[in-house]
Amino acid sequence: MTDGQGNQVAVDGFDTGTPHSARVWNYWLGGKDNYEVDRRLGATMEELFPQIIGIARASRAFQARAVRHLAAEAGVRQFLDLGTGLPTANATHEVAQVVEPTARIVYVDNDPIVLAHAQALLTSRPEGATDYVHADLRDVEAVLRQAARTLDLDRPVAVMVLSTLGHVADSEEAAALLRGYLDALPAGSYLMLCDTIETTETKAGSDEYASGGAMPYVSRPKELIAAFADGLELVEPGFGSISLWRPEEPVVGDPVDQWGFVAAKR
Repeated sequence: MTDGQGNQVAVDGFDTGTPHSARVWNYWLGGKDNYEVDRRLGATMEELFPQIIGIARASRAFQARAVRHLAAEAGVRQFLDLGTGLPTANATHEVAQVVEPTARIVYVDNDPIVLAHAQALLTSRPEGATDYVHADLRDVEAVLRQAARTLDLDRPVAVMVLSTLGHVADSEEAAALLRGYLDALPAGSYLMLCDTIETTETKAGSDEYASGGAMPYVSRPKELIAAFADGLELVEPGFGSISLWRPEEPVVGDPVDQWGFVAAKR
């Protein structure tokens, strides 16, 4: 980690000898909250799979556009961000509360290094609220119980699962946990999801990532990712590369192999 002057410092209790997904992602985004072991794996991945930098940046941009759309056009005032990762610029509460200062956001992650940053950085506007739930997103009951401290679960909530579900390798388990969240929420709630589609290149990248010591992350055929929206109503333009989801500027280069959607529960 870094101190206020940008100097690298160790944090007691954290494993600094094993790559960590949140810190590797932070490295790809150009952040400084990472260690040498994370940078080595990140650089190896970038050499093998150059698109990963574009995927990381596209994922953050998709998140901001989708949150802005839901807050401004769909009237969503509550967001449940599963698998938050390390806080970065344009975090969910920052984007949502620019549109609607009373927006309420709950971040969920199960890593102590994320908790340390979240407690320091995820601060709400006074009109709204933010909270952090330290829990595994697979424990739907515990997450919802703790999220209810801040969110009114009888009113619509946007559930966000961005570049995270690949950590749940079994697709049936992944679909079941998504249903667990959506079933507990009322009509008018949304699911915002994106993940890496399986290609020869992304499969090789997943294999290299796992062999580097980090928690494995699977890519999936696009049909499996699309199926996570079954029973929901897709928001235009539907399911596809996140580069093409309501872009605010002309898309330059090939769309990234990170596909996703925003879908409503009716």
